[in-house]
Amino acid sequence: MTLQAESPTEPLARETPRNEWVAVCTKRQLIPERGVAVLVKDQQVALFRVTGTDPRTGEPADFVYAVGHRDPFADANVIARGIVGSVGQGDAQRDTVASPMYKHVFDLATGECLTDPNGRLPVYRTWIAGGVVYVHPVPVTPALVA
Repeated sequence: MTLQAESPTEPLARETPRNEWVAVCTKRQLIPERGVAVLVKDQQVALFRVTGTDPRTGEPADFVYAVGHRDPFADANVIARGIVGSVGQGDAQRDTVASPMYKHVFDLATGECLTDPNGRLPVYRTWIAGGVVYVHPVPVTPALVA
């Protein structure tokens, strides 16, 4: 399923030189603790909205993560259908997603596979303006090539 974004209610102030940010959906379209697959230019990306408590401040937190949708172990686009969770406690807590195929667990912030060092998901920057979620099409951390 690909979500359509509503028009932004404010100008895109955080532009890259080529204005490459892509509007993918509204934040309210994202169900907390669930994934959704979106198309960012030619890349399939899995978006996750994770709510909870910021371990640094103790305040309520609401994060939107974007990682590659392709499971590097199963070679299938399934990550958005994974199980959202977390590992660790306090400052060491990490939001995660477990692949629905072989149950490998990935850190949503870094793309690191916590169960097998030979796999990684690409991670994309997200930005929310006027209630619209934007994703930058260039990954921050590229996936490992096998």
